[in-house]
Amino acid sequence: MLSTRFFGSGIAAACLVLCALPVAAQSFKVQCPTATPSHPSDPADAAANPAGGRIKCQQISGGDGFATMGDGTQTYLFGFGPLSGLKKMASGLPGTDVQSEFNVDNTSGVDPIFIGAPVDQSNLDVSAYSFNGAIGLVPDPQSEPTPGALTGHVDPRLIMDVGVMNANQPAPLMAIDEDDEFFLTLTNVGQVMRPDLFEQHTVHFHGYPNASAFYDGVPDASIAINIGGSFTYYYLAPDAGTYFWHCHISPPEHLQMGMVGQIYVRPRQNRVATAGATAAQLLQSLEVSNSDAVRNPGANGVTCSDILCTGQTPAPTAAGVAVAAGTKFAYNDGDGSTRYDVEYPIQIHGFDPNFHFVGMTFNPESFTDMKDKYFLLNGRSYPDTVAPGTMVTQSTDGTLHASQPLPSVINIPVNGRALLRISDLDVTEYQTLASLGIPMRVVGLNARLLRDMAGNDMTYLTNSITLAGGESLDVILDATGYTAGQKFYLYTPNLDHLSNDAENFGGLMTEVNVCTAVDPSTKACSL
Repeated sequence: MLSTRFFGSGIAAACLVLCALPVAAQSFKVQCPTATPSHPSDPADAAANPAGGRIKCQQISGGDGFATMGDGTQTYLFGFGPLSGLKKMASGLPGTDVQSEFNVDNTSGVDPIFIGAPVDQSNLDVSAYSFNGAIGLVPDPQSEPTPGALTGHVDPRLIMDVGVMNANQPAPLMAIDEDDEFFLTLTNVGQVMRPDLFEQHTVHFHGYPNASAFYDGVPDASIAINIGGSFTYYYLAPDAGTYFWHCHISPPEHLQMGMVGQIYVRPRQNRVATAGATAAQLLQSLEVSNSDAVRNPGANGVTCSDILCTGQTPAPTAAGVAVAAGTKFAYNDGDGSTRYDVEYPIQIHGFDPNFHFVGMTFNPESFTDMKDKYFLLNGRSYPDTVAPGTMVTQSTDGTLHASQPLPSVINIPVNGRALLRISDLDVTEYQTLASLGIPMRVVGLNARLLRDMAGNDMTYLTNSITLAGGESLDVILDATGYTAGQKFYLYTPNLDHLSNDAENFGGLMTEVNVCTAVDPSTKACSL
């Protein structure tokens, strides 16, 4: 695994460790502070605080479940499931909440069993989820000085009702912004199909610049979470890019069994006024939320001096290109070259059906014979990759669970640009994707903008990319010059990866559609 780069001083890291110690005890609990020394206030509108970021939170479960492969096979997996942001993830969005969304009382107008989901389990309509807060969060009768406050105290019954047999493939999607503070709670609900296993779980942000090894998820240097326990990881968000995460307990086994996911960090440039803004407009867009962190508009963007916002972020100039207000960027490019209209996270992974079958039984797995036969984009093989909405799978408890929430069909507006955040956590194979219709411009590699030390552009056009397990690429598809209704394919030229086990015409393939318009929230295509 990639080594973790440290951020901040040893004193700061020690302070961060100490602030998380109360949630290290082996009991269910969540943590999402309403304020921190770096973020003493949290404006309701993120755009009102372009330099300072926000407090973001998310809760996930570690357990097991089932997913449906492209040939209809229901496959057992170890996996992470959502315990917050359920409504967002049912719409294919990251489940990350601001603290005001996360800290919501579960006993207030929320069904105590299904947490806002439809009670009719005969035909689970996950689009009807209505709750985004932390599952299980209830008033603390022993809080001081006021009893009944929301302190992170949870009702474990609610967590078990939602978290058991609810593993997602891939794991719940996370997204934060540069300068955010991110609090991620992992709750280990156990593995129902394997009661003989007392599996611990961790969260390892692969290659992410953590504040401390304590939060790196490698159990030798941090901590592992036992069944019945919760732990809250703390992260700063200093560098934009596409990262990924996985369990670091027996990695070959837990990765093969499905404990993989993606996190991406949006650049500060998204919150900086575009080219042409006056100094007065820049001043108006800034909020000084910490008297010790003086923020001033720089010559080309924002300059700030606190620990969460170092250096200067240039506003995009995009010479010769009109960059509208509100345009999104993959990186702090300074010239608008990584702008996009819609973005698509794509997690590549592979399953060995024999390994997964044995994992459901009491037989020892054969690691040396591990060979993937299902090849997945966001947990799905073609043709399921182009199916809209969340896929559901019936588990052994007789109920339907939202197993694969992320479709991977790519819809691009005419003359628009799509950002593909592609990451690979495959255990046994290298994976190749080709686009023979719309060329791919690779703008980032392993969460770094492709520029040399002198700032020269190192991005390139290509028709195919190849990734090993533990790599990520940021790719832009530009639909300029194409017409609505055109359809292309993003697929692997490795023919043995275009299959669903023994069934041909599946695997690593999805569709790329050029549309008259694309809804930015649902990604729906209009022709």
